[in-house]
Parts: sequence; structure tokens; C-alpha cells
Amino acid sequence: MATGRRYRVASVVGVAAIAALAVRLGSDPAVQSLVAHLPVLGRLPVDPAAGAELLFETATTLAVVIAAFLPLYVPRPRRSLDTVALAGQRVLLSTVALAAVGYFDYTYRLPRFTLVVTAGLLFVLAPSWFLFLRRTPDAAADRAVVVGDDPGAIEATVRAADVPVIGYVSPPGPVPGAVGAALPDGGVPEGASRANRAPGRGRGEPPDELDGLACLGGLSRLGEVFVEHDVDAAVLAFSRPDRAEFFGALEACHAHGVVAKAHRDHADTVLTHGPAAGPLVDIDLEPWDSLDRLTKRAFDVAVAAAALVALAPVMLVVALAIRLEDGGPVLYSHERTAAFGGTFPVRKFRSMAVDAETGGARLSEEDAGGVDPRVTRVGRVIRRTHLDELPQLWSVLRGEMSVVGPRPERPELDTDMERAAPDWRRRWFVRPGLTGLAQVEGATAFDPEEKLRYDVGYIRHRSLRFDLRILLRQLWRVATDVRELLIDLGR
Repeated sequence: MATGRRYRVASVVGVAAIAALAVRLGSDPAVQSLVAHLPVLGRLPVDPAAGAELLFETATTLAVVIAAFLPLYVPRPRRSLDTVALAGQRVLLSTVALAAVGYFDYTYRLPRFTLVVTAGLLFVLAPSWFLFLRRTPDAAADRAVVVGDDPGAIEATVRAADVPVIGYVSPPGPVPGAVGAALPDGGVPEGASRANRAPGRGRGEPPDELDGLACLGGLSRLGEVFVEHDVDAAVLAFSRPDRAEFFGALEACHAHGVVAKAHRDHADTVLTHGPAAGPLVDIDLEPWDSLDRLTKRAFDVAVAAAALVALAPVMLVVALAIRLEDGGPVLYSHERTAAFGGTFPVRKFRSMAVDAETGGARLSEEDAGGVDPRVTRVGRVIRRTHLDELPQLWSVLRGEMSVVGPRPERPELDTDMERAAPDWRRRWFVRPGLTGLAQVEGATAFDPEEKLRYDVGYIRHRSLRFDLRILLRQLWRVATDVRELLIDLGR
């Protein structure tokens, strides 16, 4: 793969050449005569261009197409399906823009027949060109950076690294021994080496592993470091893995197609490809391949959209019942943990009193006859029938959740879970779900290790058939709960 400036030049020149070729072929009388035999296209008027007219039409197309492909000129490693999808989106955008130009009284706009043929050629040639230029993530890394929060951990990781390390990236803050004065924000000047160590180092002490190793910047510009230095791999060296910094680094690796590695002694909180053959292990940033992710997303959208349409009357009735009971808001929102340790708002139908979580004296469930007094009458019904969860279907459509996956927890509860199950973060490598294997198997937060075992088992063995089985089991549980409620109401 060409990198840096060469990649930018090659991508722009390639797009320009492809666009020019597409217009030339789309305007060729022989090509138009051949394409005119296709269904529907034969109804469009054939209007081949030549000479100055063709030259100006080509210039117009080049300006639009080159501008539309701007995001793809960044030398960012991408996976095959992602490259094809992004290039296809850019072709569609340029086609719409060229069609829009046709609505204006512009002399050198592309005729409709030429535009259709040109767009078809671009849909084939443009993704192929960027597939040729791209680099797929490869475990055989030639250029690596160490990403960490502690000089000792970074030094130990560099010593154990089995790949060439070109520098390190760390959060802003004083780094002992860095050459040059600290930046105003407390960070380390980019490019500063570690040749001069902190006071206390003996004169005869041999230089450590960080001597001469450059600080490439802070975590906030990790993506820029990946691109500027053509990085193949990032080795994590966090001694105190702050949630935001740790998963922010992993997310940057995922977004840029950079291989993420960790020391095998500190790999408890990540998914790995398998047993470590050396001191470093590859972090499994994408437990599922591109086709699996595509089919899962299609499954999520289809199920969520169908459920929202089918259950719209039920949701309307629930919303009216909540509103009529106490006049409070219909929905209740709170933060839950998302993929890669982020957070997102989860919305449910409100099942508790408006001021249920504002503090103050509360009756215990035992004092209230085994019933939480904060839960409303409507709330008891929608909780038992799981109707309070229906607004989360919108989160599935938005891509924040999946239909099936590890059930998201509150961030503060996740902290408690990590104390009981140190490798709890492994379940954060995929989107959370409305339901999951742990839920249908009856595992609860009272046993975090069991719940984690089911969640990681699902991630490892996920398939469309597996998702269907879990969904059907969850629907059966919902039907059983509804039947039991009806029986209780009939007594």
C-alpha cells in the first residue's frame, strides 16, 4: 500500500482517471448503442458528446467526483468491505450531485444517459481502485508504537516487544526523563526523547529501553500518529487502565485498522485471538468478520423495524396509561455502557414514581408487603411483561444496541462487576443487546463470573442461527410472563 503523500497523490489521480474514463466511455456512441438494449435504459435519449463539449462535461464530472471522494484520500488502513461500502457511498453522492447539476440551466451538464452509464462504471471501478490501494490489518507488523500511561509499564512493554517500536504515546502529564521542558498543559513535547532520565539515575547505569525513543504525542492525537507514522501495530502498556483512555486507544486502533497488542500478563481485560506464542498477544478488536457484522446489522434493523411497526399500538396504550396514572413523563432515560467502554442513553417506559431516585426516606419492600413502593401500578404490569423495554428498539435502529448481545449495565454497576470478575471488560468488545445468552440462561448480576462466561461464549460462537435461537427463547419467556400475569389478574 502507498502511504502518506504518495497515497494521497495516487488516490486523487486514480479517482480523476477513473472519472474521466467513465465519462469517455459513457459518451461513446458504440457504448451507448450497446447499453441502449438494456431494459429501461433504452427509453432514455441517446446523446453522445464529442470535442469541446465532451471536454467540458469531463471537467464538470471531475470536479464533482474528486470533491465527493475527499474522505477516502486520507491514508487510513481499512478492511475490504468497509472500503467498498465507503467508496460506494461516495459514488452515490457524486451521482446525486451530478444529477442535481442537470436541473440547472448549465450547458455542459451530463445527459441522463451518459450519467447512468458513468455512474455504473464508477460503482465498479472506484471501489476496485481503493481496494488496490488499501492496507488490511496484518499481524506481521513492521512499525509499532507503545500506548500507555506509565513510564515503567511502557519501558517493560518495549523490552518485551517482538516488533520494531518507533515511539510511544502517553496521556498529558510529566514524564520523568523526557528531554525538553514540559508543555503548558503538562504534556511532553512531541518528538522528545527519553535520553535524560529523572534524578537518581547512576552515572554508570546502562541506558534503559526508552533511551532515544520519541514521544509521538498524547492520546488525544493517537489517530493522527497512526496516519503520520504509518503505524502497523499499537502495543498497550497501561498500568492503571483508565476506562476512557484504554478503550479510546482500542477504538482508535479499530477505526484505523491498526493491529492492537497487549502484554500477555495484562490481557485479562481484552479479547484475544488465542494463546500467546510470545510475550505479546493480539487483541481481537473485531470478534466477527465483515460478513457477520453485515448480516447481524441487517438482522437488527429488520427485527427492530418490524417490532416497532407491529407494536406501535401497544406502545401508544402503554404511554397513555403512564401519562394518565400520575401525569409524569412517559420515558425514563439513564446511561448504560456501550461498545468499547463508552456510554449511551437507554430509554425505557417509566415504571417508577417521578421522584423515585431523588433520595429521601423510602419504605423497604418488606415493609410494603414485598412490593417496592416506588413502582407504579402501571409499572408493575409493564415490568412483568417486559413492555418497559420496547423504547430500546429505537436504540437498535440507531446502531447503539443490537437485538442480541451482552446486556448493558450502568457504568457504576460495571465498576462493581469488575471487582468480582476482573476480566469483565471483555464483554464490551461488541454492541450491547436487548437480550442475550446470559439472560435466557437465567444468569444475573449476582454472579458476575457466570454472566460474563455466557456473554463471552456468545461473542465467540455468534451466528445468525444462534441469534434467532436466543431471540425465540426470549420471546417464549415473555409469552410465559404475560400468561402468568393474566392468570394472576383472573384470580
